[in-house]
Amino acid sequence: MNSDVKLAAAQLKKGKFIVLYDGDEREGEADLIFHASFATPAKIARLRKDAGGLICLATNIQIANKIGLPFFVDLLNNKKLKAIRVNKTAYGDKPAFSLPINHRDVYTGIPDNDRALTIKQFANLIRKAHSAMRNAFIQNFYAPGHVFLLIGRGLKNRRGHTELSLELANLAKLPAAMVLCEMLGNGKALSKKKAQAYAKQYGFVFLEGKDIFEVKK
Repeated sequence: MNSDVKLAAAQLKKGKFIVLYDGDEREGEADLIFHASFATPAKIARLRKDAGGLICLATNIQIANKIGLPFFVDLLNNKKLKAIRVNKTAYGDKPAFSLPINHRDVYTGIPDNDRALTIKQFANLIRKAHSAMRNAFIQNFYAPGHVFLLIGRGLKNRRGHTELSLELANLAKLPAAMVLCEMLGNGKALSKKKAQAYAKQYGFVFLEGKDIFEVKK
């Protein structure tokens, strides 16, 4: 296993952040990621301040099927909404977005403590992986909320941050629940060079998609 990937997996197990760059040929964006079981208000605040993109929670297609989670684009079949549905992004992929959720114990759902609670409780839910997971999900969460779920299709089908981060969780032997947030700078995606500098400044592992692809070969 690539030494950087091995180190990243070890850091995930400790609740550390990873800077994950998908690749020059794709979005050309870096995401600040960590495992959902380590969610805290402080971590959510860091995503807001240091990354600045959309805070999302990724799980895999197997968990999504158990819970009954749909892809958001599949919900846009209503005649009035079908015209705005995007089946393919500018970089060629079907979007990974599912429902935005809140845990039922939050107030508005948007403050750092609320989003941290939603994320951590989702990680706790899927860790149990029991047959009643769907009922437990319905009992403990509602939509619309303030944490967007993403569904990974696996690296054979899609090579986005969603799939890359979930593969990293798999390599670390952690449940399929990863938190992602795009890193922005000057109104645009943070450059690869600046993302690398940020990772170095704070002692975070910097990974590229190709590093993870190499492990899968």
